[in-house]
Amino acid sequence: MRNIMVYDTEELLIQTVGARLLLRISDLLTAQERVDVALTGGGDGIEVLTDANNSPLARAVDFSRVHFWWGDERFVPAHDKDRNALQAREAWLDNLVDSGKLPEENIHEMPAEKRSAEEVAHATDAENEDILEIASREYQAELERELGKNGHLDLALFGVGPDGHFASLFPGHKQIYVTDPELKVLGVAHSPKLPPLRVTLSVPFIRQTDFVWVFASGERKSEAIGRAMYEMNNHHVPSSFAMGAEETLWMVDKAAASNLA
Repeated sequence: MRNIMVYDTEELLIQTVGARLLLRISDLLTAQERVDVALTGGGDGIEVLTDANNSPLARAVDFSRVHFWWGDERFVPAHDKDRNALQAREAWLDNLVDSGKLPEENIHEMPAEKRSAEEVAHATDAENEDILEIASREYQAELERELGKNGHLDLALFGVGPDGHFASLFPGHKQIYVTDPELKVLGVAHSPKLPPLRVTLSVPFIRQTDFVWVFASGERKSEAIGRAMYEMNNHHVPSSFAMGAEETLWMVDKAAASNLA
């Protein structure tokens, strides 16, 4: 079942998602030994993490038992400002590590580009496909080491693009058609949104997550959100595949909800 919540302003949306994130983690920790959360990037995603960093609700969370993952990543060097992980560290995670609340080993970044700029510029499509395949296998292996072969995430956060994409699953691209549950992580070699090389969780693995939350703001995303809500499992609107095993929750501001009946 999918639920949608609409908030009056973008600011209220960000604050609510940040508070819900901390409260859900805290609640889960009362019932289990550890919690595994997949974070998202983008403007809204990083604002949520900034809000969580400043929230008094964070005091109730035992971050030593929380592990952070990513739903997707830009395959660029680790120090590149486009990296979701770098932005998340600057907004929140590094503060948790520096304060001694979060062990560094609880941060599970997706692999980064290690080739030189010249090597990347002269790489063939086949070479890019190969290196993304290696990166995908590496991250899947880490997931399986930490969670078990048949393990899953507890909570995954996703933004949504004006084209309806979520994670790095884009309309019409082959990754959205993957149905094999053995493929948890995929490479994306020709992303229509820069940078062109990316790594993403697959739909089958995302759908094993207990709680999947999608959030978005702004009128430019309203058409995609309307289609995602009313056209489930539409390959032309990848976010229509977003679904959690226990809960699927969409949170949007009024502008983003303007195409909803």
